[in-house]
Amino acid sequence: MKGTVGELGEFGLIRELTSRLTTTAAVALGPGDDAAVVATPDRRVVASTDVLLEGNHFRRDWSTAYDVGRKAAAQNLADIAAMGAVPTALLLGLVVPPDLPATWPVELMDGLRDECQVAGAAVVGGDVVRGATITVAITALGNLGNREPVTRSGARPGDVVAVTGWLGWSAAGFAVLSRGFRSPRAFVEAHRRPEPPYHAGPAAADLGATAMTDVSDGLIADLGHIADASGVVIDLRSGDLDIPAQMRDIGHAVGVDPVRWVLTGGEDHAIVATFPSGTKLPARWKIIGEVRPPAGRPQVTVNGAPWEAAGGWEHFGDA
Repeated sequence: MKGTVGELGEFGLIRELTSRLTTTAAVALGPGDDAAVVATPDRRVVASTDVLLEGNHFRRDWSTAYDVGRKAAAQNLADIAAMGAVPTALLLGLVVPPDLPATWPVELMDGLRDECQVAGAAVVGGDVVRGATITVAITALGNLGNREPVTRSGARPGDVVAVTGWLGWSAAGFAVLSRGFRSPRAFVEAHRRPEPPYHAGPAAADLGATAMTDVSDGLIADLGHIADASGVVIDLRSGDLDIPAQMRDIGHAVGVDPVRWVLTGGEDHAIVATFPSGTKLPARWKIIGEVRPPAGRPQVTVNGAPWEAAGGWEHFGDA
């Protein structure tokens, strides 16, 4: 597509973006009216929102617009799955400068659409405005069905801690990109386009998960939210964490212990949950720790000892 966003105009851009979308049975009314209508048979909708800012959450020299679309959808739809809900719909708020090539938002929409299809959801509407910095704001919706939401506050002493999905891959990919390289490709792609295990969230709820979250800011940081909300200590066993040989090679090359990436690297959007001891978990889940009674303040420990370093990303922490 030739031309810029400014040349295309607001409504021309909207027409181009919405023409690329698909729909699902849950969408009663899609883009084109004042609001979308999404069917919710049980009238319990799970909603989540997130914002990606160019230069802060993505770089155009590292990621294509399509990559950014996949990533923006994934991180929001993973939040829905982590509540035990099935993703159904996504709304886009897009800020773009008028001199941006029109191909960029079009490819972004393709990425959003394709990631939604992976999760069984659809883009149902949004808004586009002019601004100096590209900003992608996403609202995701999901349906709980007959399930109760799995919150962060249900972990109990004696529960096991289990994870499904990748951990540390995005952080390793970020380390590779930061040093000007583009391989190993699997880790770079994990940073550009995370692959959350969407199906695992509702399945975990059906298995009796007592607490659950996706790993967006880092395993220790996100489990820390569960520990705080549940008033417990969560102890992780570093020996049970999966660290591929290639990740170890990257760590050796850049001088970083890859355990750090697995424990504190975010943006993989794996699902981590606590389950009653004895729960028969599918093979895709790996037990990596246990829930213990609080001994002082709620916290996350590793091999029985407090983790003294930063546990993951914090938006308003020190740079």
